Amino acid sequence: MVRMTSQSRPSGLDPEIAARLKRSPDGLLPAIAQQYDTGEVLMLGWMDDEALHRTLTTGRCTYWSRSRREYWVKGDTSGHFQWVKSVALDCDADTVLVKVDQIGAACHTGARTCFDADVLLKDADIGVPPSDQ
Repeated sequence: MVRMTSQSRPSGLDPEIAARLKRSPDGLLPAIAQQYDTGEVLMLGWMDDEALHRTLTTGRCTYWSRSRREYWVKGDTSGHFQWVKSVALDCDADTVLVKVDQIGAACHTGARTCFDADVLLKDADIGVPPSDQ
């Protein structure tokens, strides 16, 4: 059974899963891609119901491009694939964590991760109580 998302795109997502999701007003969920064996956070993309369905059923990350207004499968044009190892919904049902085996760069800039170029704070002791020694 194919159902329509809030953006009128057809989806084969299991209705029980779809009913649990808390989407943004434009029908999307943030999807965090994380390297399955190291825990490295690679990128953030957006999924609607159909992108999540495709990710769950194909074993490859599928995202919704907000700028191009189309689906894209990580690696189809770049050769930098994301092979899905697991998919989890967060406690609020408004974010998806996709653990992947990343082949090549995750970032469109060619970097391994989207989160290594502009570090705002690193190894800070902010909010850490002093040790009692």
